[in-house]
Amino acid sequence: MTRLVMKFGGTSMADLERIRRAARLVAAEADAGHKVAVVVSAMSGKTNELVAWTDGAGKASGKAIEGDDEYDVVVASGEQVTAGLLSMTLRNMGYDAVTMLGWQVPIITSDVHGKARILDIPPAKLETALDAGQIVVVPGFQGVTESGRITTLGRGGSDTSAVAVAAAVKAIRCDIYTDVDGVYTTDPRVESKARRLKKISFEEMLEMASLGAKVLQTRSVELAMGQRVPVRVLSSFVEPGENVDQGTIVCDEDEIVEKHIVSGVAFSRDEAKITLLGLPNKIGVSAAVFAKLAEANINVDMIVQSEKRSGDYANQLFTVGRRDAKAAADLMLSVKEEIGFDDIKVDENVAKVSIVGVGMRSHTGVAQTMFQALSEKGINIQVISTSEIKISVLIDEAYTELAVRALHAAYGLDKIGA
Repeated sequence: MTRLVMKFGGTSMADLERIRRAARLVAAEADAGHKVAVVVSAMSGKTNELVAWTDGAGKASGKAIEGDDEYDVVVASGEQVTAGLLSMTLRNMGYDAVTMLGWQVPIITSDVHGKARILDIPPAKLETALDAGQIVVVPGFQGVTESGRITTLGRGGSDTSAVAVAAAVKAIRCDIYTDVDGVYTTDPRVESKARRLKKISFEEMLEMASLGAKVLQTRSVELAMGQRVPVRVLSSFVEPGENVDQGTIVCDEDEIVEKHIVSGVAFSRDEAKITLLGLPNKIGVSAAVFAKLAEANINVDMIVQSEKRSGDYANQLFTVGRRDAKAAADLMLSVKEEIGFDDIKVDENVAKVSIVGVGMRSHTGVAQTMFQALSEKGINIQVISTSEIKISVLIDEAYTELAVRALHAAYGLDKIGA
């Protein structure tokens, strides 16, 4: 008998009827001979409600203290509820199910409350229960410090919990059940011709997740790639036995026979462009700029610097998440005299559109196709960023959907699997 980890997201746990459907999917895998561990999210919307409660109980500013361990006590409770309900449902169906909370497994994490990282999952208790024939239900999104305090992993952390549990028990696969039936070439809500991929490499999925695709959380893909845990993304809105060919496998590149030059188009509207004008063009200035941003925990993505005609000064452009735009601008203004730039411009009406594919490594002309497709639609490129398997451009936000559809067509993604 092989071990299998199943994970159900918030939409799959949204009410008792959906929890019953999830239980039927779990039961089917147990009946097929798998030793099943299940990781669950809180009911859809519940974590937001809990966070709002912590804000109301916070400081006079109306916000909870960042990194407060009691914040984690509150927001971790949502997953405890769904774990217990799923275990009860399975028991009522005649299965031996048991809930193991983060401290019982245990899932050992760092002590950075609100955004902890998993350090270790000693597998003994899980393996003993699984080998005894029990279905083990684990609340996602949480763990416990070495000193015994509850922690949470940050938004989307249940995906990471599931992959970590799969790695710990050496599961054959981690199945992520969600509200879509797989990973698509782009968001089907933007491009109706988007196609479901049967397989996608860890590297491609990592790029897609980091570039705006919301199917899997970035840290979960990093962990899956590092631990070589195959992940299957599939819909929870089916009954056992329906759509047996559904889902997308996230796996090693070597396991994919048919590799595409470009596998997907991702986009993110959570972008802001900041430009420093008249920056002294000398050694150490860029280091000073980005050291200040790093100290403030502001993540920087795309960076471009261009010399002015004199050569003594440059203009430097970088992007940050839109929610960090004001903080980044205020920080730069506070050190304007120290760094010595002339002025700053902030533009929040931008979006990042990216193409991703392992085939870029061995094919030429990929960038030219992208730029030509955008040019034909009259879309101006403000910034370009590349890696071995992706090209990202920053454009006016108003053209986001047009750009996505143009690139999807340019690389023939509507024909994948046809």
